[in-house]
Amino acid sequence: MSARPAYAPNRLALVGAPPDPALLFAAIPVACALLDANDRFSAVNPAAEQFFGLSQSQLRHLALGDLVPADNPVFLMLEQVRGHGVTISERDLTLQSPRLSRRGVAIQAAPLPEQPGAVMLTFSDWSAARALDRQLNFRHAARSVAGMAAILAHEVKNPLSGIRGAAQLLENTPIDSDRELAELIRDEADRIRSLVDRMEAFGEKPIERDGVNIHRVLEHVRRLALSGFAAHLRITEAYDPSLPPVWGNRDLLVQVLLNLVKNAAEAIASEQGDGEITLITAYQHGVRVTAPGGGPRIHLPLVVTVRDTGPGIPLDVEKNLFDPFVTTKSTGSGLGLALVAKIIGDHGGLIEVDSRPGRTEFRIFLPIFDEDQESPRSGLR
Repeated sequence: MSARPAYAPNRLALVGAPPDPALLFAAIPVACALLDANDRFSAVNPAAEQFFGLSQSQLRHLALGDLVPADNPVFLMLEQVRGHGVTISERDLTLQSPRLSRRGVAIQAAPLPEQPGAVMLTFSDWSAARALDRQLNFRHAARSVAGMAAILAHEVKNPLSGIRGAAQLLENTPIDSDRELAELIRDEADRIRSLVDRMEAFGEKPIERDGVNIHRVLEHVRRLALSGFAAHLRITEAYDPSLPPVWGNRDLLVQVLLNLVKNAAEAIASEQGDGEITLITAYQHGVRVTAPGGGPRIHLPLVVTVRDTGPGIPLDVEKNLFDPFVTTKSTGSGLGLALVAKIIGDHGGLIEVDSRPGRTEFRIFLPIFDEDQESPRSGLR
């Protein structure tokens, strides 16, 4: 009986001929670029072509300095990699120049011992991962608000009804000063009740979803805005007409987008000048996230952007903008954007904000409608 061959336990067993390294390099889904000792592009994969918006033949005639300013932190990374022969990673970098505009980029730089001075760079979008992390925090915060809302509904609404009833009786008094105080009590009781009602919206109720034409939703929101709070502004559209329907709840999406457009209009109004709001839709292939609880990966290719020309959001506020009770308005409750994040989370989507003076963007990533979804209702709304 022939002896069984011995296998090394930690070695990769390949069936057939070894794969071509060039094919493996091309198949890597992350943008990879090989730089020579002079920081010139010597090889890139298709993901890198998409990242830079240039073909391989174009990139091979360029150096990294042709696309990124010399003071960018990526050049310090290259210096450290070459000087110490170590792999270095940085997150949340910005690559900004007339030829390239990328924010929230994660970069890893690794030396190639076989080629002195050569460095392999990988570029990945860190903003989606950061947005997902924030989204999970939003969901936890929303659950906390939901618990508070349940307590408030029980403990506050009943005495509020009694206070309001007593105020109404006092309004019938012949003394003007007493009547004014009664009206004040009634108005304040109504305001508190309205706040409790808004907090109750954070409850963990499942939403009904269907195929929704996002452009019809946006046009409805645009008409509402122009007939009311944004009548003094320009609202422009940049739509991708080929988009498939969203898998969502039409009324809730109207609520989300109306809130974002209203916030944009109020931000522009604070500048006391003309402004513009732009509504944008696009299809983006690469955004995939894992469903909460380790479920299947969800593809979020449809992106809706609300852009305004307002003064921007302070950095210290932007980091926690979607948390409950965080607001930049003197009279705001801080629940509007928290509810927006909660609704988008209920859709399985993501929301992120990118703000600087003169340009603020809220981007919403949503799943598309698939007729094979569980129990979808037919028809678009």
